[in-house]
Amino acid sequence: MTTATPRLVAPPSRLLPLAPPLVRAAHAGDAAALEALSRPFVRSGALRERPRSLYAADAADFLVAEGPDGTLDGCLGLRVHRPETGGDRGPTGVLYNFCVAPHRQGRGVGRMLMRAALARATAQSLSALFTATTGGGDLFLRCGFTPAGTCPAPAAWVDSLDPRRNSRILVRAL
Repeated sequence: MTTATPRLVAPPSRLLPLAPPLVRAAHAGDAAALEALSRPFVRSGALRERPRSLYAADAADFLVAEGPDGTLDGCLGLRVHRPETGGDRGPTGVLYNFCVAPHRQGRGVGRMLMRAALARATAQSLSALFTATTGGGDLFLRCGFTPAGTCPAPAAWVDSLDPRRNSRILVRAL
């Protein structure tokens, strides 16, 4: 008579690999998914609230990480600002509404979106990218952003920031 030796099974808490998302340009049809993806970050205070109609109107600003099942796993907006004065500095960009679904955090989705945004900014010949964060901004700092004041940032964008949020402005020259 033979007896079976029990085998150890990996605990269910181990993270299973997920297929990498596809990073693509958003379209107006993504507005509901962008709003839903952003909602938990709005509730936490990390993002400002935007209505679905604004996501639809500004869809061309967004890059999205689309999971294998078609759901949006992350997003990042890039708005171009034309030079405000006749100086030699070219157009600049502002990164905004950066979020990654909780189940995809720590899996490189944010870095994929950041790389795509940097490539888009370079292709558009932007001279610098700005962002405002209420958090630590670790990914931005790892990607070459540094703390900046409001002076070099696009004035219209700086004026739109809510001073009650106490955001820190970061910049990266391109």
